[in-house]
Amino acid sequence: MHAYRTHSCGALRATDAGNTARLSGWVHRKRDHGGLLFLDLRDHYGLTQCVVAQGSPVFEMADRLRPESVVTVTGEVVHREAGTINTKLPTGEIELRVRELVVQSTADVLPFQIATEQEYPEEMRLRYRFLDLRRERLQRNMILRAQIIQDIRERMIAASFNEFQTPILTVSSPEGARDFLVPARLHPGKFYALPQAPQQYKQLTMVAGFDRYFQIAPCFRDEAGRADRTLMFYQLDVEMSFVTQEDVFTTMEPVIRGTFERFAAGRAVDAGPWIRIPYAQAMLDYGSDKPDLRNPLVIRDVTEQFAGSGFGLFAKIAAGGGVVRAIPAPGAAGNPRSFFDKMNEWAREQGAGGLGYITFEADGAKGPIARNLEAARAEAIREACGLKAGDAVFFAAGKPADAAKLAGQARLKLGHDLGLSAKEGFRFCWIVDFPMFELNEETGQVDFSHNPFSMPQGEMEALETQNPLTIPAYQYDIVCNGYEMASGAIRNHKAEIMVRAFGIAGYPPEAVEERFGGMLNAFRFGAPPHGGMAAGIDRIVMLLAEEPNLREVNLFPMNQQGEELMMGSPSTVEPARLKELHIRPELPPAKGAAAGTKTP
Repeated sequence: MHAYRTHSCGALRATDAGNTARLSGWVHRKRDHGGLLFLDLRDHYGLTQCVVAQGSPVFEMADRLRPESVVTVTGEVVHREAGTINTKLPTGEIELRVRELVVQSTADVLPFQIATEQEYPEEMRLRYRFLDLRRERLQRNMILRAQIIQDIRERMIAASFNEFQTPILTVSSPEGARDFLVPARLHPGKFYALPQAPQQYKQLTMVAGFDRYFQIAPCFRDEAGRADRTLMFYQLDVEMSFVTQEDVFTTMEPVIRGTFERFAAGRAVDAGPWIRIPYAQAMLDYGSDKPDLRNPLVIRDVTEQFAGSGFGLFAKIAAGGGVVRAIPAPGAAGNPRSFFDKMNEWAREQGAGGLGYITFEADGAKGPIARNLEAARAEAIREACGLKAGDAVFFAAGKPADAAKLAGQARLKLGHDLGLSAKEGFRFCWIVDFPMFELNEETGQVDFSHNPFSMPQGEMEALETQNPLTIPAYQYDIVCNGYEMASGAIRNHKAEIMVRAFGIAGYPPEAVEERFGGMLNAFRFGAPPHGGMAAGIDRIVMLLAEEPNLREVNLFPMNQQGEELMMGSPSTVEPARLKELHIRPELPPAKGAAAGTKTP
């Protein structure tokens, strides 16, 4: 007999009754039923009820066991009595009558209970992550993650992609976030960067003549942690040669859709082809470039209906170049006044001045705005929004970006509060035609809006003849249920266009040569047209597991301050090691220290 187990704790069935079995696992629960001690023994595969009778040579040893101690038990598999069968457990028809018990490892008093779904503070859970991971939900999430990655990998290989690994130590690159830097001991004063994405390397793989590449790539971004973003994450990184934007869509959509269909567990998944929504339309219709299409509400522009109207506030905004967005609220007119007051209060909490509204009843438009708005204009708003008697409409007004943001947030809130948004299923879309450039509000300078290595639509002619802020790029996102799940582009593969595009964003030619010389040099020796995308593995798992936080689908995550509490990372390093790396820390003043004083 094996030293530790003949079966897993999830394997025994009624057909095994009468046999001797050996199990090893963790003591999940312990119950004393007056003369009989019941131990629920758990391992990765399941749970088996074990019974120790009073008078057994191992009874006292079993009685002293704390939960989560690791034991090996040997005994006879027996049928449970008819009234004690547990139909919720695969092993629920049998139990193990223990005659031998070996304690492999004793557990101290637990900081929190494993055999419960009770919530505990995040700091405690992360500090004792090895215990937290023993809980059924997290075990299920991690196995789901492994299965999803395996499924994606198999689908990519079946689609004739080759899996390559790109360097982890690379050069700093403007990818939209801060790099994590690694000091180069052999090159004093120089640093490697951990990749925000394998962007340049995967493009160079295409220049090297490989046709289809993919990688489950680790990526690092030194930015504030959020529920849907972490400092380190994994992405399905993809690149293809001699492809158009449409080729990328038709190749990758079945991969993503197929994975979702396999793991959706009965939830609906959008059939293909997924709809394509231009960026500008997404901002107008949904107030976001990450629309949750489970919400049926569509925002309408009603600036024209208020321009020159009797409602002075919105008329003034329209005259000053602002916009008015209407958010339909079907069926909301029947709600009490408190509903509308709460919406107004909510808008103020978002930093807005308020959220005006009109209700539509059988005898016409009602409400504070309607009293000052011509009836014909109110009717035009009702028609534009597709509303009827019993419905209402809310308004967000101001600068285009501010009005779009508030309208988008109000759309989500109304969809939820009015019970209009579907709670299950996966709704997908492609967001296309992102602007190549945007205006940096802090500096007033033109900057890249999305991916600096994308091909502008119109190529060099567009860069030389158009206002940069009007140039769309061959850039696209996959959005699922309000989350950006993947992002990609047809790449710029021409050195002269790359230099010109970076020049518009404020990078002189010499700076482009210095920072991207490897890629520019490669482009000058013949580069194929190519494109690709990257899909967030963590977000895919988060969506399929129906978890609100990426930390619930990662083995050993950091907290929002970028700390890994279990191992104590980041940590200080001894002075000798810093000297070896030619680094002298210059720490900020301690809190409460007088200005000008230095910390030791």
